[in-house]
Amino acid sequence: MKHVLVVDDEAHIREVVEYTLTREGFRVTLAADGQSALDQIAREPPDLVVLDVMLPDIDGLEVCRKLRRGSATPILFLSSRGEEIDRIVGLELGGDDYLTKPFSPRELVARVRAVLRRFEAAAHLAGGQRADDASQTNRTRRKLVHDGIEIDFERHEVRYEGTLIDLTPTELAVLAALIERPGIVLSRAQLVERAHADGTSITERTIDTHVRRIRQKFGNLRLDPVTTVHGVGYKASRA
Repeated sequence: MKHVLVVDDEAHIREVVEYTLTREGFRVTLAADGQSALDQIAREPPDLVVLDVMLPDIDGLEVCRKLRRGSATPILFLSSRGEEIDRIVGLELGGDDYLTKPFSPRELVARVRAVLRRFEAAAHLAGGQRADDASQTNRTRRKLVHDGIEIDFERHEVRYEGTLIDLTPTELAVLAALIERPGIVLSRAQLVERAHADGTSITERTIDTHVRRIRQKFGNLRLDPVTTVHGVGYKASRA
């Protein structure tokens, strides 16, 4: 039974989400503000956080920032603000999906399940195609290695020459999709399909956002793991 923490200052929203997810077999805990959410996460890390953006003390974006400093727990943002820039900001900070209020309970359940599938999808990548020996990429059941980058699917860890890189589940899935086929250019549509199994509410611009964040996180190590092929898509870089 997956554990979902629902963070929203509106009691009615908390009740609706709790009822909907509980009925679908999830274990649900609740928080009415950002600090309570962080305290609960520290005590009992959930499998996923449904997080309102507009909270009375620490807003949802700041909760996301704090959580991403030491956790890859998937985050589904809820917000009454549906402008594209708001969705992009949420994703830039490490969110995995963004649902605008008012929302359909059925869509909420679909989004929660989709995000959880994406979190677990990286482990399934290890069962796919083996890379060509000449690519210097080595795949095992639980790990993927390419030019100093190592993805440990079981631990959800990414390292470059031993240094840990803190990627969100979606960022890890995008990077894994690229380095499992080094030298092969993947279009944004192909990355949507591989990193987001059902493609729910994912756009090409969203892929650009995740690629930009991956580059930022590797930037301190003077490595850009992704090469842009203009007009086509992306491929894994060579060291």
